[in-house]
Amino acid sequence: MIPFSCADYSFPLLTPAQRFALLQLLGFKYVDIGLFERSVGLRPNRLLASPRTFMKQLKHDLKCAGLRVSDVFLQTGLDPAVSASNDASAVVRACNHKTFLLALELCSAIGCTHITGLPGVWHKGMEGAKAFALAVEEARWRQHKAADAGVCYAIEPHVGSLCSDIASTRSLLDAVPGLTLTLDYGHFVSSGIDSHAVHSLLPFASHMHARGGARNRLQTPVSENEIDFGGIVQRLYKQTYSGFLAIEYVWVDWKQCNRTDNVSETILLRRLLEELMEPMPEPPSTPQTLKALQSRMATKQTRGREMRK
Repeated sequence: MIPFSCADYSFPLLTPAQRFALLQLLGFKYVDIGLFERSVGLRPNRLLASPRTFMKQLKHDLKCAGLRVSDVFLQTGLDPAVSASNDASAVVRACNHKTFLLALELCSAIGCTHITGLPGVWHKGMEGAKAFALAVEEARWRQHKAADAGVCYAIEPHVGSLCSDIASTRSLLDAVPGLTLTLDYGHFVSSGIDSHAVHSLLPFASHMHARGGARNRLQTPVSENEIDFGGIVQRLYKQTYSGFLAIEYVWVDWKQCNRTDNVSETILLRRLLEELMEPMPEPPSTPQTLKALQSRMATKQTRGREMRK
């Protein structure tokens, strides 16, 4: 079975220690750490200000919860356009470099071998070719530094970035040998791109994010999901995927991503994915929803009762 992890930033109103304790109660053994400026207790500027203290506290909190780290997700600005990897300012990019190198040190300290960053954005007043060239330059630098540290570097294509569709994502991948993806289908499906088109990016995925999503809705309850999780699981097994599947419901006032019960939806989506990972006679051909899962579970329960008679 593909190992699961869960994002600590699914529960941003809690302290890091409380988030880790909650994930332990939910049965997770691995956590995705969100090194975000909006994340209380895990802000990059705190890592910059006092690296040793930051790392020591994080190691302590993880140990207390018995959790290991599957990914460190670095976002240096409150918004993807702020302090972006391809920022026009060389001073900002130099600061980002310092933060990234410290994030790699953090990975070493907590035993994590995967780090995720954002690809960059299209900037107002900057030619598209220049924005893309800076994104390529930064991705190459990060990929090389991560590889030297024994860490896999991935970018997450997302809504509003310069990797917001299949073609633009492939362009950056082609320009940076060794670059991988942290792949969240929701960023594509919410923009009207069918799951079957996004499947073409799976061979480049070193980490997966999973949450319900639908057209024009970046995040949905599992019962309203339109993402083809069945097809995703089938293809990951076929390509002998060796990464994690991170349940990544977020709670933030952006794209209406603060309208789900993240505890319940995390449990429901994990159940769905576990069910999909069980051997099946035929791969599913339609997006899996909570209703489909309940139907299959009811069938299994009926068969179990008949066998006991």
